[in-house]
Amino acid sequence: MTYSGKWLDQPEEILFEVSERVARITLNKPDKRNALSPRTLQELHDALLEADDRLDVNVVILQGAGKDFCAGYDLGGVYAGRKAEGEAAAADAPLYRSSSGSYDDDAWFMERQQALTTVIFDLHKPVIARVQGNCLAGGTDLALMCDFVICSDEAKIGFPAARANGSPPNHMWIYHCGPQWAKRILMTGDSIRGRDAVTIGLALESAPADQLDAVVDELARRLSFVDNELLSAHKRIVNLALEGMGARTLQRLAAENDARAHLSKGPRRTQFKADMAEHGLKAALTNRDAPFGDGVIRLRED
Repeated sequence: MTYSGKWLDQPEEILFEVSERVARITLNKPDKRNALSPRTLQELHDALLEADDRLDVNVVILQGAGKDFCAGYDLGGVYAGRKAEGEAAAADAPLYRSSSGSYDDDAWFMERQQALTTVIFDLHKPVIARVQGNCLAGGTDLALMCDFVICSDEAKIGFPAARANGSPPNHMWIYHCGPQWAKRILMTGDSIRGRDAVTIGLALESAPADQLDAVVDELARRLSFVDNELLSAHKRIVNLALEGMGARTLQRLAAENDARAHLSKGPRRTQFKADMAEHGLKAALTNRDAPFGDGVIRLRED
């Protein structure tokens, strides 16, 4: 499928469709569990602006193709891409920053990446995250920026990279689930299932996997009947309230603290980097996560 519009031109890693006042943006790399590469992030950013600008769109659905919503950042792609950028910048030094340079350089690169995803918050139109399978690390950076999160009962939501790799560069956790749950999830890197995510406020609603589309489509249908100018007024006043509670400033601090976390020389981060260098990504992830078992939070049932 090809698409060419005002903002989005011939995407390769996302799909863009409009029908009955609803734009569907699909992360389309199911073989890589929709991991976020620099190209994916740029195409997603452009697709979101395309939907926001179009007069035949009132609501946006953000989803992932295949079994997963998004399993996180492509460690081989994002970091390799930043390394390549850093090497290119080094060749042109002292003209450009290097992502392997100072703390401030790292923070600068994190802020540039963040700008591609926080655009969800700034759109005038509502965005529904349709979450199935894994919604991890960078996947949560996307989903929690959306206005609504609807997930399958067994979806897996979390930021396991917080165990050794850094802190979320986008931070809407505290606004969804409060300080204790935000700390519980981030300080352990544990994940929570969709049905329990609803209980703590990370998601609006969950449904069995075979009913997820119906639930998402019904909400989108209901929203789509309201004029986009009025939807914009509702969204922006609620988001201004979040800004009054520090949400905008916190995103900058989140990016800076992720850069700060990258400077850690603690044993777990040091071991992860050594495993990456010697054995590759799969071994590094296995060793990082082994002490945590399946790493799933299970709420007690009545």
